[in-house]
Parts: sequence; structure tokens; C-alpha cells
Amino acid sequence: MRVRVLLGDPDSEAVAARGTEEGVFGGVAARIRLSLTHLQDAIGVPGVHIHLHSMTLYSSIYRFDDVLLANTHVFGTPAAQSPVIHLQRIPGGRLFDHFMSSFDRVYSGSVPVEGSAAHRG
Repeated sequence: MRVRVLLGDPDSEAVAARGTEEGVFGGVAARIRLSLTHLQDAIGVPGVHIHLHSMTLYSSIYRFDDVLLANTHVFGTPAAQSPVIHLQRIPGGRLFDHFMSSFDRVYSGSVPVEGSAAHRG
């Protein structure tokens, strides 16, 4: 089993800017901290890698094997009020891999949460 969770660093400028743009100011950072609290039991589980990044993102990506959900970020709008695209990996298709390439680029520059499987090597 391999699970990768990639969240914005709640102390980053990108998260602060998104909160300001959505009109919730510290709300985005608070939601990330709440998510990390909910993930506490997963930290340290073999195969579970929880990372933080400080990049500006344009979608939230949720992948389940060959199915991908992309919650697009619309400027000034919370994710819950933005469209979700449902993608299925198909032979010759490029959109699924395009989203995963984006995820992998951000993941490669991210930092493991202390105690996560990736942090221990």
C-alpha cells in the first residue's frame, strides 16, 4: 500500500494568499491544521507519506488507482463551491497523466511531516 497526502504548508505565503483571496484569511491554514490533526493516526504508518508544500496550486487532486478527481480552484471561491472534474485513465489519454505530473512536481519539492513514513526514509 502507498498513500501520498500533500497539503499546503499552513505557514506558507501561498496558503495565506489563498485565504485572503477567498475572504477567509486564516481559514485555509486552519483547515490544513485540522486535516493534520485528523491524519495524526496515519503518521508513521508504513506506506503512508504525508507532506507539506508551499506552492500556489490551481486544483486539488484526489487519485484512486485509475480514477482521479480534480477540484479546480476558482479565484476567490472556496473549493467546496468550485467544479470537480472526474477523470478515468484510458489508453492513449493524456489528461489523467497531465494532472499526475503536476502532483508529482509539487510532491518532489515538498517536505515530509515529522514522523511520516517518508520522513523516516
